[in-house]
Amino acid sequence: MNFKIVHETLYQFTANVFLEPHYIRLLPKSTPHHTLTFFELTISPKPAGVSHQIDVEGNLIHFCWFDGMTEKLTIRSEANVLAEKYDPFNFILYPTDFLTWPFSYAEVQQTLLKPSLDFEPLSNPLIEYGKKILEESKLDTVQFVTNLTRQIHLDFVIEVRDVGAPHTPDLAFALKRGSCRDLAWMEINLLRYLGIAARFVSGYFYFPMESGSEYELHAWLEVFLPGAGWIGFDPSHGMVAGSTHIPIVSSSRFENTMPVTGTTRGTGSSNLVTKVMIEEGV
Repeated sequence: MNFKIVHETLYQFTANVFLEPHYIRLLPKSTPHHTLTFFELTISPKPAGVSHQIDVEGNLIHFCWFDGMTEKLTIRSEANVLAEKYDPFNFILYPTDFLTWPFSYAEVQQTLLKPSLDFEPLSNPLIEYGKKILEESKLDTVQFVTNLTRQIHLDFVIEVRDVGAPHTPDLAFALKRGSCRDLAWMEINLLRYLGIAARFVSGYFYFPMESGSEYELHAWLEVFLPGAGWIGFDPSHGMVAGSTHIPIVSSSRFENTMPVTGTTRGTGSSNLVTKVMIEEGV
């Protein structure tokens, strides 16, 4: 499958502002099952400079800086991604200790994974929700994460919330509703509480839609299991991430996955408008 992705971002300011340096995270990842065949990034006003670099967690990002004042910032990315169909369960867990919960990562893994094991405070009802699914899964690791992802999809209402940080895990659980990032962040912290390393992923999810319909940036999570590596799970859709999940950036912290981060100098406030279009077979 070949996907053409166009992502447009517009910041409109109420007065002229000076753009401080910005981080842009819109470059789809090349993975064992995704090959980036084309990418073009267009920014207006044209930056004084752009540096293509690797961040602290190995993600490819664009860092840009500007001269002069402006009333708007537009960012347009166009990418072609070749996605290979594959079986996301085509792995074995090794050592076999990881087949069932609880387990312990090796010392080196524990050190490297520490940011993906740190969790926010969780309420007892949320903890019990996870433990009940764990017991029903007979402590089978893969079955548990799969069942938890599916159950969140069944028990929670998905809503669109274009801006803002994810809800705290407890708030998302209490509301029984949330955006894709709310549900992903809740599941991440519940898994971490149980000693399972998990991280936040930002990217695109393709599914057939009516002509002219628009997509959105999507969020899901990845779990690290030795023998399998990082495996994606999507609680918004109750499924294991496959070839139509196209990752851009992954991080132990959701703040480091935002598509655009930066500040401005001046009195103008901003209004954000985004548009994502995905076409298959182009």
